[in-house]
Order: sequence, then C-alpha cells, then structure tokens
Amino acid sequence: MDPSPAALLEDARSLAGEITDLRHRLHREPELGLQLPRTQEKVLSALEGLPYEITLGTDTTSVTAVLRGGAAAEGAPVVLLRGDMDALPVQESSGVPYASEVDGVMHACGHDLHTAMLAGAATLLADRRAALPGDVVLMFQPGEEGYDGAGVMIREGVLEAAGRRPDAAYGLHVVSSMMPTGMFTSRGGPLMSASDGLMITVRGAGGHGSSPHSAKDPVTVAAEIVTQLQVLITRQFDMFDPVVLSVGVLHAGTQRNIIPGTARIEATVRTFSAANRERMAESAPRLVRHIAAAHGLEADVEYLQEYPVTITDAAETAHAGAQVAALLGPDRYVTMPQPLAGSEDFSRVLEAVPGSFVFLSAVTPGVEPATAPYNHSPNAVFDDGVLADGAALYAQLAISRLTSGTAG
Repeated sequence: MDPSPAALLEDARSLAGEITDLRHRLHREPELGLQLPRTQEKVLSALEGLPYEITLGTDTTSVTAVLRGGAAAEGAPVVLLRGDMDALPVQESSGVPYASEVDGVMHACGHDLHTAMLAGAATLLADRRAALPGDVVLMFQPGEEGYDGAGVMIREGVLEAAGRRPDAAYGLHVVSSMMPTGMFTSRGGPLMSASDGLMITVRGAGGHGSSPHSAKDPVTVAAEIVTQLQVLITRQFDMFDPVVLSVGVLHAGTQRNIIPGTARIEATVRTFSAANRERMAESAPRLVRHIAAAHGLEADVEYLQEYPVTITDAAETAHAGAQVAALLGPDRYVTMPQPLAGSEDFSRVLEAVPGSFVFLSAVTPGVEPATAPYNHSPNAVFDDGVLADGAALYAQLAISRLTSGTAG
C-alpha cells in the first residue's frame, strides 16, 4: 500500500460514495444525548470486518476502536482521533433530500459528517495497518451537545484503550458558514472558550402591584443584577482576556398586578483562561448576593463549571496545518486569528493529551459563507463534498504523527 499523502487522498476519494451514504443515513435518523443506539449500530456496521479491537461504553453508547500497528514495537506511539455522534433538539428546515425523519431532532452541528469521516478514516488506516509504527484509537463519542460525553468516555477508559495514554489527539469539526468550503483552520493555544452556568434565584416577598413598599420586589433586583453583571465584566476583567456573559432565562411572576416572591435568572459564562474562569466563579456569586442583600432580599446562586477552555498544543497544531498542506496543498489551511466563544468537551481530552482541534468549512459551494446559516440553525446545510478530504486528513494526522514520533 502506497504510504504517500497523494495515494491516501486518492483512496479516500474512492470511498466518497460509501462515506456519503453513511452520512445521509446518520442524518436521516439523528439521536440525542448519551444514548444513540441506532447511531452506534451504524458505526459498528461500518467497522465490521476491519481489524479493530472494539469496546462499547456502559454509561453511554460510545464506540472505542483500537488499531494495532503492524510495525509497532513495545512502547510505540499512540494517536487518538475523535468524532462526535449526537444531534440537537432542532426541527430541520434545510430542505435537503436526506433530511431528518425524527421530529424535533436534527444533525444541525455536523456531527454526522464527523462520524462518517472517522469511519472512512478507519478503512484507510486499516488498509495501511502493516506499515503503522504505532497504534490508533478511534473515539466515536456521544453526548457532546451538553452531556459531557468526552468526560464519560474518559472515565470509562478511552485514554487507556491502547494500553498506554495517547501521545497525541486530534479532532475535526465542520462549520456551515464563515469560510469558503473546503478550508481548514485552527490555532495554537486557546481555541474555544470554557462554558459555565450561572443560576440565580432572587428571593423576596410577594404583594400587590399597587403597594410595592409592602412587598420585597425581586423583579427590580433581578433587573439590577443582570445589568451589574455586565458592569462587573467591563470594570474588573481585562478586555484582552475576554469574558462573555449572556442571560438566556429571566423569569418572574404570573400576572402584571402581582409582585412575585421570586425571580429566576439563568446565564452562560464564557472565559478564555483558567484564571478568569476561577475569578468569575468567585466574583459573580459575590456580586449577586451583595446586590440582593443591599435591597433586603436574598439570592440563591449556583455557579456550575461545565467545559474547560479548549487549548490546543502549538506543536501539534502546526503539525496539523502541515498535514493539510501535504495532503491538499498550502492554500487549504489558514491560521484562525482569534478564538471562538463556543465550547467543546474535546477540551477534556486536550487537558490530558497534547493535540489539536481543526475546523473544516462545509459551506455549500456557491453560497456566501458570511451569510450562510451557522451551526445549530434549523437551516444549516453541510456539503458532502468535504467528506473524503476530512476522512483523508483524519488518517493522515495519525499516520504522519506515528511515523514522525513527534509533532512538527
């Protein structure tokens, strides 16, 4: 088997029909959360007959597949490749012929592409097994969309699946807008923000709307909290190490002439450094409680730490960019100028293993990237034309990293 990137790309493109068919079948039958039995079944079918050691999750329907390199000596390197598999609670409006057949559920973030590309890479790597000087772990992960599926798989041993911890880990993620189709991008260091939840219940005393002095109005206090949280960010945090706080839930009362007893605020907090994440976990609850106390009310506050900052290894990210160039040409990769405020549970893998996370544009050709519906939109469309290239890059990242032994 020819080990060159050109031969790998040719083989990947010969598999394009199979990869596309799998992607369409996944798209038609999306599943949510940690339990994806039909998705798992499709992945296992795609791996059938290939020389992988397969382990299934117990708390989730994950698939971990280990390929033992035929040229691997004792202590040889290990590379992990991850593809997430879950969908979103979105009613599809894309109009594609393979649209979701499950009411209220859609692959609106492109995880069906990730799964299909990683399955395609499984075949490409298996065909080259004899020459691999190390082992490859394929991490087919449920529950990325808010269920911490990566954390579950780590607890269940995905990082030890090959018998030793990976030397490098890589993930790919498609986008349905922002860049011309087929372009890859990443950056060393902070790539995506941490994501935390701020949950507040302001407790007052209800009363008649005509006599606010006889009640303890939680609504006005909640309104002050919302605005003062933004002031906290602009006056206590460096603008060059940003913090983003967005209130998504603000709820109180049942009727306009009744002062309610409580008001509820729920917000998401995005930070790009561990230091700011810890500061927000201390500062925001303190501010909320003191504002409530200043008005003679109380506030219950929960600060829920969810996903950490996604931090890529600089050398591994440079390696990923070099492999895009080797496989597809230097014009297909650009360095991302700044991090994204979205969050990823692949950050947990990158906390434990040096690696990188690369974005791939799957914008439909002829559509303006700047105005195309973004990931999570019911109108998001992802182009099948990138599937073979993505599968080839997954495989190339593993082969090149195992062959070189080090990033760079």
